[in-house]
Amino acid sequence: MPEPGQPTLVRAIGRWSLAALTINCIIGSGIFGLPSQISAALGRAGPFAWIFAAIATALVMACFAEVSSRFDHTGGVYLYSRTAFGRPTGIAIAWLGWIARLTAAAANANLFVIYLAQFWPSAQEKLPRMIVLTAVLSVLTIVNYVGVRRGTLQSNLFTAAKLITLGGFIVAALVFVGLKHQSLAISLPSGPFKSWRDTILLLVFAYGGYETALMPGGEARNPRRDYPFALFVALIVCTIVYTMTQWVIVSLLPQSSMTDRPLATAAQFMFGAAGAAILSVGVLVSCYGYLSANVLGFPRILFALAEHGDLPPVMARVHPRFRTPHVAILVFAGLLYAFSLAGSFQWNLVISAVSRLFYYSSVCAALPVLRRKSGTPDAQFHLPMGNLIAALAVATSLSLLLSFPRLDLRSGIVLAVVALGVLVHSLWASRQTRTAGAARTAGYE
Repeated sequence: MPEPGQPTLVRAIGRWSLAALTINCIIGSGIFGLPSQISAALGRAGPFAWIFAAIATALVMACFAEVSSRFDHTGGVYLYSRTAFGRPTGIAIAWLGWIARLTAAAANANLFVIYLAQFWPSAQEKLPRMIVLTAVLSVLTIVNYVGVRRGTLQSNLFTAAKLITLGGFIVAALVFVGLKHQSLAISLPSGPFKSWRDTILLLVFAYGGYETALMPGGEARNPRRDYPFALFVALIVCTIVYTMTQWVIVSLLPQSSMTDRPLATAAQFMFGAAGAAILSVGVLVSCYGYLSANVLGFPRILFALAEHGDLPPVMARVHPRFRTPHVAILVFAGLLYAFSLAGSFQWNLVISAVSRLFYYSSVCAALPVLRRKSGTPDAQFHLPMGNLIAALAVATSLSLLLSFPRLDLRSGIVLAVVALGVLVHSLWASRQTRTAGAARTAGYE
């Protein structure tokens, strides 16, 4: 529980800032690295994969919209699962959420280094890489440490920057195609079902991340009203940006599957080395913005765990001057730094996608439970046919999870450590509850 007499969080995040934060949490490394893999699997039908993945995402996101409209406290997915299913499930989901966001953010930190090598080839060597990661994560930590308003402003600015980058790329490509008297290339969906299933599974990473924006509910002005709005605005914007980006890439680069930097390669095809350099700067801005959103949003789950007595009270401390959960921010930043140094882009991506599917299912399953649970605040957004949509969303998430490729040894070890951590944490929390109960009983004797 929070320590008595400590300062409280300040509600400073408005409706459009929540929408910008959600977009910033979604648009990360995926759109800059995945188009080539989609082209390799599906060719010119690739844009349809983004649309189908958006439909699958919409099922899950709609459940998030109703569930989030019941709560106005910090915690997001952890808080929803704890309220619906009890303390042990809430703790398990918090761990899965943590590992998913840590690895997703670490993947973006590694992609930042990869694209920085466009200008500084030595950046990917061991010592320069460590220096770059130290500098980037230190600045992000300081900005979010000294106030949620500064962190929100930073998130808004980087959201605008990444949308301008991607929007400018799409418009430039459309103009280029028009001037060359070419037509945008696209093919109707075809090919093996497995290719489509595996591709959509991969896009779980690109469309995910919105749950991070739900974490700072205790610092949003009206989260119960504004979260559904922010989620749906973000999904519409991201679907348009993702689909159009894939479309222009397969039109410009028939062999786009042969490059690991498809947007930079397309920009170089249109405008030469200068185009590739400008686009690479845009990718760096996008990755930095994504990291800023995660450092803003996800430390709040540590704060929420401590606030509910599921972690030591130190994690719920609020800085007396800056009114931020400063201890939680420092712990998250330290672990993010460790994961960024230890893992590659691809390795972090796989761990994130697997963990994410588990806690997406938990929130979807929570929707019908919270509808029946007495004492739960009314939903300010009520999803039509919510129980059916929740069932479809759970089935979709589980089917994708079951079709996931076999994990390598290192990934399996990480998930095993997470499972052990969940067990130890749950036992510790149960002991704390029994100790507190015994103390209260003794007080009445």
